Amino acid sequence: MNRLTVKTPNKKDYDIVITTGFEALPSEIERLDYKGRNALIVSDTNVAPIYMDSLKSVLSDCNITCNEFIFKAGEESKTKETVDLILDKMVELNFMRSDLCFALGGGVVGDITGYAASQYHRGIPFIQVPTSLLAMSDSSIGGKTGVDYKNIKNVLGAFYFPALVYMNISALNTLDDRQFYNGFAEAMKNGIIKDEHFYEWLIDSMYEICDKDADTLEELVYRSVNIKRLVVEKDPWEEGDRALLNFGHTLGHAIESCKFGTLLHGECVALGMVAAAHISYKKEMISLEEYLELRDMLVPFNLPITVDDIDVDEIIKRVGKDKKQDNAGLKFILLKKIGKAVIDRSVTEDEMREALKEIEYTDDFE
Repeated sequence: MNRLTVKTPNKKDYDIVITTGFEALPSEIERLDYKGRNALIVSDTNVAPIYMDSLKSVLSDCNITCNEFIFKAGEESKTKETVDLILDKMVELNFMRSDLCFALGGGVVGDITGYAASQYHRGIPFIQVPTSLLAMSDSSIGGKTGVDYKNIKNVLGAFYFPALVYMNISALNTLDDRQFYNGFAEAMKNGIIKDEHFYEWLIDSMYEICDKDADTLEELVYRSVNIKRLVVEKDPWEEGDRALLNFGHTLGHAIESCKFGTLLHGECVALGMVAAAHISYKKEMISLEEYLELRDMLVPFNLPITVDDIDVDEIIKRVGKDKKQDNAGLKFILLKKIGKAVIDRSVTEDEMREALKEIEYTDDFE
C-alpha cells in the first residue's frame, strides 16, 4: 500500500491510498470517523455491475447504510440534469450534512459526484473510488468537479476536495484497451510537463505497462499522482502553475466537444498535446527532434496523433469559449523541453490553425 497526503488551503487535507482490493477501505473509513453514516454510492452502468456489490459489502463492515444511484455511462451523462437527479435522490433519502457520497467509477463519475456533493447542504463529504486509469492518474486528485454544458467541457463546476481518494489498482484489469490507454494519456502528460525522468520511465516501461503488470501500474499511478499532488498543493485554485496541467487540453477540449461521443477524453488530450508541441516547435522552444519524439511515442500506447473529419473553424470558435480564457487572453501551455512546460499568452489563431492542420489526417501523413 502507498499513501500520499494532499494539503489543502482550508486545512481539510486528504489522503490518497493506492492499494489492491477494497479490504483496506473500512480502516480508512474508521480513521475519518465516518462509521454508522448513510451513504449514496454514485456509479454508472459500466462500473456498477462489476464493483457495486463489493463496495457495499466492505462498507457494511463500517455499519454504513448504502444507497445507490446509477446513471448511463458516458460523457453524454455529464450534465447538470444528472446532478439534479442525484440531488433529488439525496432529498428523497433525507440526507443530512453528516452523510456522504462515494464516487465509484471513472472521471465522469468523480466529476459529477463531487459537484453534487458540493451543492447539497452547501457541501457534504465525498470519497473518490476511481476505477479507471484516467481517474486514478489525474481527475480524482485536486478537487475539480463539474459538468459539461451545451457541449462545452466542464464549464459548470466547483473546486471541492474529497475526504479520501481510495485507489484499487486491481480495477484496472477490467478496463478494455481503449479505456486503459485513454487514461494513460494523462499520466504521460504529467511526465511531459513536470518530470522528464518519469516520462523516460514510461517509455522504458512500455511493455510492462501494455501488459498491465500490477507492480508497474502501481508505480505509474503513484508517480503520476505525486506530480499532480505537488502542483495542486502549490496552486489549489488554478491561479498560476496549476494551469500547466492543461497541457494538451486547450485544443483537446475543443476537439472533444466537436467530436462529441466519438473520441475519448484522453484521445483528445493526446491530439492536443501533439498540437501544442507543434506550436512549441514552431516558436523555436523545442527542436524538431523533440517534437517528433513526443508525437511518435504516443503511438505505441495506442493514442491518436492524427484525426479525420474535423472542422478547424469550429474548433477555434470553441477554444474562445474555453474556461482557460480570461481578461488577459488565452492561457496556452507550451513546452520548453520534456519536463518543463510554461504558460504562454502569445499563441495566435493562425498558429492554432497550423497545428490543427498538422494533426488532421491525410493519406500522405508521415
